Amino acid sequence: MSSSYNSLCDDFCVDMYINTELDLPSERSTLLNFFERIQKQFPSMGNFYRREHGQFCLEEIRENPDSSGYRWVTVEADRIGSGFVNPPDLEQAYEQDRLVIELVPYMLGVSHLDIDSLDVTFGMDFMYRGNHDEIIAEALFGNRVFGCLLDLPHSKAIGFSPTVLTAISEDCRTQARISVESKTSYYEVRSETYTTDEPITVYFTVRQYPVPTEKFDALKSFQRQCELAEELMANKILPNIVRPLTSAIAQRQ
Repeated sequence: MSSSYNSLCDDFCVDMYINTELDLPSERSTLLNFFERIQKQFPSMGNFYRREHGQFCLEEIRENPDSSGYRWVTVEADRIGSGFVNPPDLEQAYEQDRLVIELVPYMLGVSHLDIDSLDVTFGMDFMYRGNHDEIIAEALFGNRVFGCLLDLPHSKAIGFSPTVLTAISEDCRTQARISVESKTSYYEVRSETYTTDEPITVYFTVRQYPVPTEKFDALKSFQRQCELAEELMANKILPNIVRPLTSAIAQRQ
């Protein structure tokens, strides 16, 4: 399935985030032991560093600069992330995520009480040198209500990055979020000089909040969220968002 996603965009990623109520450990030995355990399972993940705002990251070493696929794991103040950019298939991405979920209770002290929410995110990048907002407006708004101002004289799209959040369970604890992000600046639209190499990005996230009266099984929830994400991507996101975007981009190139 991953290869079919890759054929529809320039880059595809699968991300998993565990959001915690309490701050995560920051001790040197605790963090290093956790990342070393990840590296033991995936030896090519050898690029370890601290980002500007204190996040710790372990990435796959890319020996071939032209290779677009790589793994990563991060530990932030109150969030643990795991992702695979351009995975050969979804199962290889899920394998890494399951390992992280299995390790965090023992190596980072994250109990079921500490989990605020669990996210599974599919991301798709679409390269386009031009007005991203215009492409998004054309593909997703068209003659719809929020595109009603585009037929005014001299009208130009400069702020079309829609985000929609819906509950997909009766108790509202399972949620789906769609976000389409433009990277075009106001200056670029005004000057009609488009220099950004950043893509239009579509993010689709299935988030699960624990039920207070039940012990949260992160692995079981992760499996269910992956199944939901794949089903909704196939039935909703690809036909209604991805294909209109790719069609609008193709008509401009």
